[in-house]
Amino acid sequence: MSKIALFGATGTIGSRILDEALRRGHQVTAVVRDPAKVTATHPALTVIYGDVLDSESVTEVAKSQDVVVSAVGGGDGPGHIATIRPSAEALVEGVRRLGGDAPRLIAVGGAGSLRKPDGSQVWDTEGLPVPLLQIMHAHGDALDYYRTVSDVRWTNISPASSIEPGERTGGYRTAADDLVLAADGSSRISAEDYAVALLDEVEQPRHIGERFTVGY
Repeated sequence: MSKIALFGATGTIGSRILDEALRRGHQVTAVVRDPAKVTATHPALTVIYGDVLDSESVTEVAKSQDVVVSAVGGGDGPGHIATIRPSAEALVEGVRRLGGDAPRLIAVGGAGSLRKPDGSQVWDTEGLPVPLLQIMHAHGDALDYYRTVSDVRWTNISPASSIEPGERTGGYRTAADDLVLAADGSSRISAEDYAVALLDEVEQPRHIGERFTVGY
């Protein structure tokens, strides 16, 4: 069992990560600005106030945790886009302050910077709506920042190009910086199976200091 602090626990992906972590018997602290928005109840769940943009708040939350997970992203509304890179910086600084006792940091990333078979990146695809492009590039900026960090044990997990609520199959494939494609050329993952992959990384670390991606 791990002690996991989860930022963004009320979002589409964060709520699935919360469910999967509790399903596996981990002790979870959901860190939110409005605790009333967390409707889940479980003996292993604690809900507290915290601010992912405040590194001091992150430090307080991260104490005595094994892993800090950030599910902060732009997928739940345009207002979240501007928080993606700043939250990455605050998370790293907050965890860094704990020195040798610092927990691991695992962050939900984006698919935009992944390579397609033709060598272009997902965000180069023609016809993408501007709000989606803004989210993709914000996640790309955050990933660029993580890649400058060598003193915090971070992992960034990019989903397939399509991620939405669906079935938990427990199956997925991984890659480093290349888009995971199915036989029919599609790239997708359910939010539930993305959460499975993230908790697998919590339990069996394979990508410390790296980005990886998951898809079917």
